[in-house]
Amino acid sequence: MSSGDYMEIGKRLKILRKEKKETQVQTAKAINLVVRNYQRFELGEGFPSFEVFCALADHFQVNLDYLAGRTDVRDMLPPSSEQEAQP
Repeated sequence: MSSGDYMEIGKRLKILRKEKKETQVQTAKAINLVVRNYQRFELGEGFPSFEVFCALADHFQVNLDYLAGRTDVRDMLPPSSEQEAQP
């Protein structure tokens, strides 16, 4: 990933957090993350682990591609019919 990708993720995180009217502390706490680490993501100084990235997408109720800046479609994707059929 390039530094531009980190910045795009950071911008989206900040927008989503403000839309939800949360502080950085509240968002970090909601996903069990150290506040400074969350701040670094918003500043584009690092990238969250896959687990944290998924937790952020779940918290903000957006899909991973939106959070990564790969699409402007925010909607979480429904499970595929193959996933629904598995026990």
